[in-house]
Amino acid sequence: MRPSRAIDISTGLFVVLGFAAIAFLVTQITSKEVAVHSDSYRLKAQFENVGGLKPGAPVTMSGVTVGRVEKIIYDMKLFKAVVTLRIDEHYNSIPNDSDASILTSGLLGGQYIGLSPGGSEEVLKNGDRIEFVQDAIVLENLISKYLFSQAEKTPPGAATPAAPPVPAARE
Repeated sequence: MRPSRAIDISTGLFVVLGFAAIAFLVTQITSKEVAVHSDSYRLKAQFENVGGLKPGAPVTMSGVTVGRVEKIIYDMKLFKAVVTLRIDEHYNSIPNDSDASILTSGLLGGQYIGLSPGGSEEVLKNGDRIEFVQDAIVLENLISKYLFSQAEKTPPGAATPAAPPVPAARE
């Protein structure tokens, strides 16, 4: 028995819309500006833990992309990850006491570096190092700390250990 033409058309339309939705999500997740401007400068930052940060991740200030992560290496002398940032020359007045934090875009999103401006009059120049950094927050570590801290607490309403029984007086 052959299904009707309306069912065929609606099924086909559903499949096409599904592929369109997947294509849209892929473009949103992988939206990276490929162009690397020659009029940019490099900064370095040292982190204990970079989490899932990857080269090409955005560098932002107040939500505006000002650059990209160029490379991430591990320094065997410092035992730290050294992240090289490529900042667009247009943003050449970042105070030298600014801090860099590794942040996560949404609950399951990718990681990026957020710069918070300091108050210094002196600005970062090509090759400078950002001194103030905040490492990536590893979700598994947060969950385990929370679970272990809850396990150590006595639940509300739980009985406290009873005092040892007092021997009965003999008459």
